[in-house]
Amino acid sequence: MLERLNSESLPRLPADVEKPSYDRSRLTPGIVHLGLGAFHRAHQAVVTDQAMQASGDLSWGILGVSLRHPATRDALTPQDGLYTLAVRDAGPDGQDREHLRIVGSVLRVMVADEDPNAVLERIAYPQTRIVSLTVTEKGYSHEPATGHLRWDDPDILHDLEDPIRPRSTIGILVHGLALRRERGLPPITLMSCDNLRGNGDTLRSLVLAFALRVDVTLADWIDRNCTFPNSMVDRIVPATEDQDRQRIAGRLGVEDAWPVLGEPYLNWVIEDKFAAGRPAWDAQGGATFVSNAAPYERLKLRMVSGPHSALAYLGATLGLHTMADAANTPALRSFIEAMMREEIAPTLRGIPDAGLVEYRLRFLNRISNPALPHPLSQIAMDGSQKLPQRLLDTIRDRLRAGHGIDRLCLAVAAWLNYLRGEDEQGGVYAIQDPIAARLDRLLSRAEVAAHAAKPSQAAQRRATVLARFKPVFGDLGDSAVFVECLTKHLEALREHGVLHAVKAAT
Repeated sequence: MLERLNSESLPRLPADVEKPSYDRSRLTPGIVHLGLGAFHRAHQAVVTDQAMQASGDLSWGILGVSLRHPATRDALTPQDGLYTLAVRDAGPDGQDREHLRIVGSVLRVMVADEDPNAVLERIAYPQTRIVSLTVTEKGYSHEPATGHLRWDDPDILHDLEDPIRPRSTIGILVHGLALRRERGLPPITLMSCDNLRGNGDTLRSLVLAFALRVDVTLADWIDRNCTFPNSMVDRIVPATEDQDRQRIAGRLGVEDAWPVLGEPYLNWVIEDKFAAGRPAWDAQGGATFVSNAAPYERLKLRMVSGPHSALAYLGATLGLHTMADAANTPALRSFIEAMMREEIAPTLRGIPDAGLVEYRLRFLNRISNPALPHPLSQIAMDGSQKLPQRLLDTIRDRLRAGHGIDRLCLAVAAWLNYLRGEDEQGGVYAIQDPIAARLDRLLSRAEVAAHAAKPSQAAQRRATVLARFKPVFGDLGDSAVFVECLTKHLEALREHGVLHAVKAAT
C-alpha cells in the first residue's frame, strides 16, 4: 500500500513534480472559501499558491468549506490539505502529456452541514479578509431569470429563523457578517467566482436582500463597508476519475485521494475592489485586475459557456460521452462554429473582430483536447440555472436588434429535448437539475397540451407551454418569434434527430 501524500512525504516526491517552495508551517488563514470543489482547487487555490510563493506573503492560506458533503474534507485532511493539480494536453507529437503540481494553499477543510456555527466563526475570524465562493449557479437560492432571491427556498426560510445553524450560502454569509459586526471587526470582501451574470453584483443584491429581513442596520453596515468584486474565471476542469488517481499515484509514488485535472489555459479577471487587501494573484500571470469585469464576463459566458452547453445537450442526446467526442463530430463542430461566428460574436460590441476569431478558434481547440476527457453529463447538469445567462441573454439582444436567432434557438431546443432523458441510441440518463421535478411536470404539461390540440397545432402548443416557464425563460415566452423558432427546432430534433437538425441550421 502506498504512503499518503502529506507534509512528511512532500520532500520525497520526484524532482519533476512542482512543489510549494515556501514554508507551509508559517501559513496563516486569510481566505474562507465556500464550495471547495475541483473548480476552485484548479484555479483560485492554485493562483493563491503561486501568489504566496512569488510574494512571500503567507497570510493568505485558505480555509475551505464544503457545504454539504464530507468527501473533500475526508480526502484532504490526512494530506494536510495538500493535493495534486494535473495539467493535461497533447504535445506536438499528438501524445498526451501531463504536468503535476502540488498545491499547498489549503490549510483546512470544514463541512458546513456538520457544524455551521464553526463556519460562521471563521467568517468572523479577525484574520479573515476574503470570503470567496464557487457554489455553482444553483447555490445562490435565486431565480436565474430575474436574479431575485427565492423566498420560498426551504433553506432560506430556515436561515431566517435559525441564525446559529444556517444551511444556505446566503444565510451563512449574512449571519457570519452579523457576527463580525457584533465583534467590532473590520469589513471584508465577498467574491463570487461562479458563472453568473455580474456575479459580484448578484451576490451583493442577494446578501443585502436577506440582511434586510434580518436587521436593517446590518444591511446598511454591509452596504457601506463590504465589497463584492465581479470576476470571470475560465478553465476546463473535468471530474476526477479513479484512473486519474491511479495514474497520478504512479507518478508521485504516493497516494493522493483527490487530485484535480485541468487544461493549461487559465483566464481569471477580477475587479480590483477589495475591502481588506488581497493576495498578489497577478503574480506569475495568474490573474488580471481590472476596473470593470463586465466585458470579460460577457465574452466568456457567450463565447465559451453558451457553446459548451449547446454541445453538451446535442452531443449527449446523440449518444456521445465527452466534450472532445462532440467537438470532433463534424456536423456539431460546424454548427457551433456558425453559431459563434454569425449569432454570438455580433452581440459582443467593442471587441475587435480579429480578437473574436482568435477567441473562437482557441475555444474550439481547447474543447478538442483528447488528453482531458470532459464528461458531457457534467456540463449538461443544472441547465435551468445556466441557460438564462449562457444563451437566453444573447437571444434577447438579437431579438431587440431584429436579428435572427435560429442557431441559438436550436441550442435551447436541445436542452428541452435533452430533458426527456433518453438519447438517440436508446440510452437512458438521469436529469441532474435543482428543479428536475418541476421540469418533469413541465414536460408532461407540454405533452398534454400538444395531444389536446389539432395535429397541425400540436408542435406549437408544446413549444408555447415550454417557453412560458418563467423561472427559466422569463418574458421570452411572450415573443412570437422565439416560440415559432423553438417550435421548428423541437420538432426537428424529435422527428429527425440531432444530426439532421444541426445540418439544417448550419
